[in-house]
Amino acid sequence: MTDTTHSPARSKPPTLAEDLLLLLFQPESGTIAGETTLYYVLGAAVLAEMALGEHVEATTERNGTVTVVARERNRPSNELFHSAWEYVSERPRAVQATLAAIGPTLRRPVLERLIARGDVREEKRKALGLFTITALIDGGTKRRADLMKDVRAVLVEDAAPTPRVAALAALLWGSGALPQFHPEIPWNSAVIARAEELGRGNFGAAAAGEAVTRTMTAIVINSVIVATTAPRPQ
Repeated sequence: MTDTTHSPARSKPPTLAEDLLLLLFQPESGTIAGETTLYYVLGAAVLAEMALGEHVEATTERNGTVTVVARERNRPSNELFHSAWEYVSERPRAVQATLAAIGPTLRRPVLERLIARGDVREEKRKALGLFTITALIDGGTKRRADLMKDVRAVLVEDAAPTPRVAALAALLWGSGALPQFHPEIPWNSAVIARAEELGRGNFGAAAAGEAVTRTMTAIVINSVIVATTAPRPQ
């Protein structure tokens, strides 16, 4: 196992993509919920956080197409965002095209950051006595539990969210994996309505000033839902 004790990732605040992947990690099974479409969701988390940091914004072209553009001379310092920012800085990009371009390479570096922080561990195991597999194990930091508490407060208890927690809850909804968190986050009509509201960028009065983040979150969530064709309750 790679020694990540002195990894620079440990000294930086967790990104939204890290928080999202940690929540999607299922400690009981060692799997990640929504694995098959994970790259869309992680790409959306990167775009949402770059909007939060005012590195990118959404714009509407003359033909009505909504695109992502980089804010001039505001390249993010976090290296996880560099390729995404450079991609949209070349010219305005359609959101779905951006997600498809930046998402596929994110899983491993984001997971490595979680491992460096000790939130998740990797362990080599034998499968069927023949094959060596890598299992994901809860690192015991309790950070996942804290994130779940924050998201649950927003979705279940109708707490006023910070823009970051609102975006995180909306991304969980957009991933289509929210039903897997039942009963910790009940899968009922009230939670569904609240999640849909956040997915539309309605963060509430506490985040009223975060217009760029709310707009970008709504755009990327809609794009994720379209791209993943996540089933929705009738």
